[in-house]
Amino acid sequence: MSVGYLAGIAFAVFIVFSIIHYAGKNKRPFKRAFISMLCGLCTLLAVNLSGSITGVFLPISLLSILVSLIGGIPGVTLLLTLNLIFL
Repeated sequence: MSVGYLAGIAFAVFIVFSIIHYAGKNKRPFKRAFISMLCGLCTLLAVNLSGSITGVFLPISLLSILVSLIGGIPGVTLLLTLNLIFL
């Protein structure tokens, strides 16, 4: 997958989140959507950085990045749960 394709997906998710936050009457929908996506990526990064201590790693792939972008913290929690169940 090319970087342009991934950037397009991330931008589309950002626009959808912005529309959802605008419909929810948030004062700053773009800021809220960006923070929501950033929290998911930071959570994925934190899980992988603390993996040497906890022994739990999530592979960085297109799927894990998209789930963390779209799902945020609950998305990363879902990835961790599925990782623990199936491994």
